[in-house]
Amino acid sequence: MRIYIGAENIISPLGKSADDNFHALKTNTSAGKYFEGLGFNDETVFLMKFDQKDKTSFSQLVDDCLSGISGKLSGKLLSSEKTLLIFSTTKGNFESNFTNGIASFCSDLKEKYELKNDPLAVSNACISGVLAINVAADYIKPGLYENVVVIGCDVVSEFVLYGFQSLFALSDDVCRPFDEDRKGINLGEACAAVVLSKNVEIFKEQPLIYVSGSSSNDANHISGPSRTGEGLYRSVVKTLKLSGLSAKDIDFISGHGTATVFNDEMESIAFDRLKMNHIPINSLKAYFGHTLGAAGLVETAISMQSLRNNLLIKSLGFENQGTSKQLNVIEENSEKEIAAFLKTASGFGGCNASLIIKRA
Repeated sequence: MRIYIGAENIISPLGKSADDNFHALKTNTSAGKYFEGLGFNDETVFLMKFDQKDKTSFSQLVDDCLSGISGKLSGKLLSSEKTLLIFSTTKGNFESNFTNGIASFCSDLKEKYELKNDPLAVSNACISGVLAINVAADYIKPGLYENVVVIGCDVVSEFVLYGFQSLFALSDDVCRPFDEDRKGINLGEACAAVVLSKNVEIFKEQPLIYVSGSSSNDANHISGPSRTGEGLYRSVVKTLKLSGLSAKDIDFISGHGTATVFNDEMESIAFDRLKMNHIPINSLKAYFGHTLGAAGLVETAISMQSLRNNLLIKSLGFENQGTSKQLNVIEENSEKEIAAFLKTASGFGGCNASLIIKRA
């Protein structure tokens, strides 16, 4: 069965649509800013966060994002019995319910949008977005649903910010994925969505094709990735096998690239083992920050825009190779005929996921 993917939308500090955000990346603009007194003990922190004066709430981000994709689809797709909504997040809506910000928000979504089916929540650390897209395809293949709307959202709450501060994992400037001087992540906030369907006619704009995806957990450590890249390696091997494609069919890789010492090293080892380290790769974390449960969706949506526009986006923050295995990091925006890309994600607890999307 052919599964179509399209109607991508992104709301971030860089813009209120996928087009806006992609335009910002074409000019290599970062959303990063210093926020005084926002961190633990009133520390100044560098974040990719909406300005506090904007008062952008979690629920408003989701509403605006869903409104944006609705305009790209034919008919009232969201309230159809043939449609499932999958919600991807790490912490959900803390603003309304600190102890149950995911399940309670799913209930709110069902009531607000008159959904015929209970929304499904996917919360698996930082692979949540990519995993949610893969789960969506798994629901469409056996005919359980014809359409799946996948939306991911996370914001920078005190809980999340203080947690990463306690790990000494934050950079005090724009992060530098895969660079020798990398020193940590930037946290960001965003909401993004894509729609998967077996019906090409629901899309007002030509959709792309979801080819395959898989996940793997190496259970290495609660926060540290496997030093051998085993989980990521296995996920990509399986994704390629399911797709019927090989490394030579992949035009670029959208990596996870958090700019931490261990994650970037792990990715380089995994792609070297896969014999894919010659393929152009970027990380988008220096543009959006690490948006946690939304990251996989934000970065997939931008990669879809790259494919549509035949434009590779520079991996901002990278200057000098900083991993033991050589990677072909994209150093400048460049035009290239793109037929297919690989998106990967890795997260706490040893989880890894990947997917392939190609031109229709």
